[in-house]
Amino acid sequence: MVRAVIFGVTGYTGIELTRILSSHPEVVVTSGSSRQWAGKSASEIFPFISPERNFPIFEAGELRESQDADVAFLALPHGESAALIRPLLESGFKVIDLSADCRIHDAEVYAQWYGPHKDPEILKEAVYGLPEMHREAIKQTSLVANPGCYPQTVILGLAPLVDLEGVDIATPIVDSKSGISGAGRGAKLTTSFCESGEGFKPYGVIGHRHIPEMEQELTKLGGTQVRVRFTPHLIPVSRGMVSTMYVPLNAQLSAQTIRDAFVEYYRDEQFIRVLPGGTFPDTIHVRGSNLCMISVEVDERTGIVVVMSALDNLVKGASGAAVQNMNLVMGLDEGMGLLNLPLFP
Repeated sequence: MVRAVIFGVTGYTGIELTRILSSHPEVVVTSGSSRQWAGKSASEIFPFISPERNFPIFEAGELRESQDADVAFLALPHGESAALIRPLLESGFKVIDLSADCRIHDAEVYAQWYGPHKDPEILKEAVYGLPEMHREAIKQTSLVANPGCYPQTVILGLAPLVDLEGVDIATPIVDSKSGISGAGRGAKLTTSFCESGEGFKPYGVIGHRHIPEMEQELTKLGGTQVRVRFTPHLIPVSRGMVSTMYVPLNAQLSAQTIRDAFVEYYRDEQFIRVLPGGTFPDTIHVRGSNLCMISVEVDERTGIVVVMSALDNLVKGASGAAVQNMNLVMGLDEGMGLLNLPLFP
């Protein structure tokens, strides 16, 4: 059995990791960390955890000293993971970091969007954890930078277009909507029920922190600079997100030609569903699953390719992707523990 510890186990992504791993046949969670709940057991906080899957919760410093595990999941806020990663690697842990602390390869670019990095040398060791793009590198690494949720919808949605002749991928326009859980579990006025339960608003309109992650991966895929025009919105649902991307054509291509390119690109990917023409992704069809559903259409009148992608921001967008990456790092079947169908309705 693979022994796992979860730093930040009582946040939404930590809870989701616990849920997924509780039915994983080859993994046991041995302990977790939480500032608020240190000294308690997981089942005291979350009664749905069965006695045989129960585990103790410590302060992060105490948990870091533990040697009783093989892999560490860091479900911590941006800026907090970086200081923990090197000591964990030196202690023999495989590390799956769910924060943004290792996603950006260039320390100067990271500093522009997040501030100075606490351990910039660690960026050279991290592999960007999108299995559909970097599967073989993930298998060989000890440090995975788990992708952000918005970037996954965008990178997975645009990747088949990067090398497709007749498509101008240089400056895609991206319009995204996310459920409120994407803002984290901490109490905030803007995400309280009365403030957001019946609202629908854009935020981070200029300079959202996920932009350099999208641009880094899309530029690497195509070998030419990609600049993303990205606008996220908050919608009044608990989980799930949809991105709609607009990419101009510079040649005549039919919707079927482009759809066939998507089908071929993701032919062997078990967690990507390319939908037939006229069928569009819906958050309710991915809720609770590790699936990403993608649809593509062509607006012949304006010469625009319209790509739509949906995923559960807490599963494929975060914790499910982390387990997918862990499976690869630990030499397990990539889909192990992740094959449950979506929750519907």
